[in-house]
Amino acid sequence: MVVKKDGRREQFDRAKIVAGLKRACEKRPVSMETIEQIANNIETTMTEQSDREVNSSMIGSAVMNELHKIDQVAYVRFASVYRQFKDIDEFMHELEDLINQRKQTSSPRAGEKKGDGAS
Repeated sequence: MVVKKDGRREQFDRAKIVAGLKRACEKRPVSMETIEQIANNIETTMTEQSDREVNSSMIGSAVMNELHKIDQVAYVRFASVYRQFKDIDEFMHELEDLINQRKQTSSPRAGEKKGDGAS
């Protein structure tokens, strides 16, 4: 069972995860196979982590986590709907966080210079 934000409970529906992923990944270089694999991973994780019920927020966070790893445009699309940004400032803050994370992961390791080929 999935516990919604308003307290309602409904059956877990893997198709809803796939539909959300498809919308976020529309016209992006993400294969249907990747979308199915993400849905499988999330379904497995939710089944393992919960006895009977799981909060919908856990599912949404898991989808965002997976999208962040594979396609940042799809991630931002999903986040904009999932987090229901109230204004452009909230949206820009999310983009700034994404840019900062990208800079941190692409910066050279200590003692290396960009482009020196050391890996």
